[in-house]
Amino acid sequence: MKLHVDRTAANTVTAWGEGEIRVREQVIRNSVILTAEHIIHPWSGRHADTLDSDDMAPVLALEPNIIVLGTGQHLSFPDPALYADILARGIGLEVMDTPAACRTYNILVHEGRSVAAALMIDEALDPATAR
Repeated sequence: MKLHVDRTAANTVTAWGEGEIRVREQVIRNSVILTAEHIIHPWSGRHADTLDSDDMAPVLALEPNIIVLGTGQHLSFPDPALYADILARGIGLEVMDTPAACRTYNILVHEGRSVAAALMIDEALDPATAR
């Protein structure tokens, strides 16, 4: 008999590391869009400075109240016009590095907020090509 609310059905990030994240038990090694109910990958977003409306269309189609944009290991910002377009739709946009975005997304999901995470995953370094 269950005596507590089962929150494990929500898609939450359980781990993050170089080149991948884990959503519950699923390992994802490419950029991804998450909501409590949806996992959309691969996602075309690769770098914040090249994001455009086509990249953001699948996120916006989910109609979240807030988008948490994770820009990889390093914080970078999208074009101000794209940022303004999202805000003009009445959707909040928080930009941070991907580890911080994962933590923020998990908190908002657990609060029951209407949130989508658009997470850019840096490609793992291949030891053979790393300098």
